[in-house]
Amino acid sequence: MLALAIQLFIAAFSSFLVVGLVSLYDPGSVDGYQTDVAVTGDDTLLSVANQRDGVSAQRYDDRAAAYEAFETGAVSAVLDANRNDDGRLSVRVTAPEEGLQTTLLVVQLRDTLEHVERVERQQNAASGRLEQSPVPVPSEVQASPYAGFTYTILLPLLCFLPVFISGSIVVDSLIEERQRGTLELLRVAPLSLADVIDAKLLAIAALAPLQAIAWLFLLTANGTSIAGPAALVVLVAALSLLVVSVGVAIALWAPDRRQSQLLYSVATVGALVVATILPEHPANTVAKFAIGNPTGTTWALLAGYCLLAIGAFVALRRWLGRLEPDSL
Repeated sequence: MLALAIQLFIAAFSSFLVVGLVSLYDPGSVDGYQTDVAVTGDDTLLSVANQRDGVSAQRYDDRAAAYEAFETGAVSAVLDANRNDDGRLSVRVTAPEEGLQTTLLVVQLRDTLEHVERVERQQNAASGRLEQSPVPVPSEVQASPYAGFTYTILLPLLCFLPVFISGSIVVDSLIEERQRGTLELLRVAPLSLADVIDAKLLAIAALAPLQAIAWLFLLTANGTSIAGPAALVVLVAALSLLVVSVGVAIALWAPDRRQSQLLYSVATVGALVVATILPEHPANTVAKFAIGNPTGTTWALLAGYCLLAIGAFVALRRWLGRLEPDSL
């Protein structure tokens, strides 16, 4: 309940958080943000950079003068562009070492250099200099950065964060009850150890889908349409049951609080790494359900998560049935 209260408190400032996070996700989308950079060498970079929102590029014929302007703070970064003998454009970027301004600057420069790469590919394809035709570069789509941020970052974060919190809560709860002897006291009740653990597991696992429903309702109330809310709730429920089952197993196997939390953290990070080799990342699955564009792979992964969660719960239930209460 404390976790729910904290998240609802944070949600009260959601508008400020979204604007701040979007400024990191896409600095050019924030009105008034402007980056002054010095460009030396090839003129291609200069013309492309001045076409980007939030970037003001100044030409410096003297590299020393450009770096002097960087040192004095007249420009935020130096982009030194040069063409190799084979016609390839290489860019060396000099930016501040640390700070929030550096983070915004790096994101903005990355977007600019990606656009330069797009222009170079289009020019090379049109000039016939290439022996083979490159893959066609799709045209840029003008879309709101808030929409992209909401569906690809914010919504997956709101769906997955309650899942990981539920797993951490069940680990901490079971470890505390073992240390205080509460589980030993419950042995006098007409319930088996498996029944006691099941009640705690299901109660905590239900928190994540309830939080997901609340987040989806708040997003809908604020004008963000969610095409497949039912599928998202099922996905969160399946992942919650899976993660909480793993958390229970860790808490019963490792009685020390620090050891169990470390194992849970390692297992969580390992799961995130394994998720990168799936045909579709879970964050993409959430985004596709949210915008109403799920593919066959998306539905297959949802079914796989559900089966994996049920399998983990059944395996834990059987292990609890064979576990001796005296071993706790």
